[in-house]
Amino acid sequence: MAEAVAAAPNESARLDPPSLARLLALLVPALLVTGAFGSQYLGHLYPCEMCWWQRYAHMAGVVAALIAFTAAPSSSRSRTFVLLAALAIAVSGGIAVYHAGVELHIFEGVTTCTATAHGKNTAELLQQIMKAPLIRCDEVQWTFLGISLAGWNAIISLPLAALIAVLATRRSRI
Repeated sequence: MAEAVAAAPNESARLDPPSLARLLALLVPALLVTGAFGSQYLGHLYPCEMCWWQRYAHMAGVVAALIAFTAAPSSSRSRTFVLLAALAIAVSGGIAVYHAGVELHIFEGVTTCTATAHGKNTAELLQQIMKAPLIRCDEVQWTFLGISLAGWNAIISLPLAALIAVLATRRSRI
């Protein structure tokens, strides 16, 4: 009897698939884009143009997931926005695959570089532009286990986007 009572809270604490999908749809892109900004501002790894594309997709995923939280987890509105978040995460992962291919010189990639400058006048802008780091999309700034940040984004984003989509389309057991 005591075992049955002890098991009951664990059963009720589990999230149903739509609720878990909604939670993951928010956490995955939010944590990845937070990590990207952290690597920029804390680790001084400045983003190239394709890094920004990946961030934009994750930011869209965060917005879609937040909208999903305005409805009940198993509602069609919530499911639609969770699936849109999963799509945005998958798009970021797809861009990351391409970016990793550019870093490995499999693809040519973009020919522009990214520099950010914000100034009050032309002289201040020019000074900032001249001091700004020139970031190339085909050069790896940092690796972990031989995999670049773009590679890690692909490894994390693509399977989790698929998991979110599968969970979002499952029915609650309630």
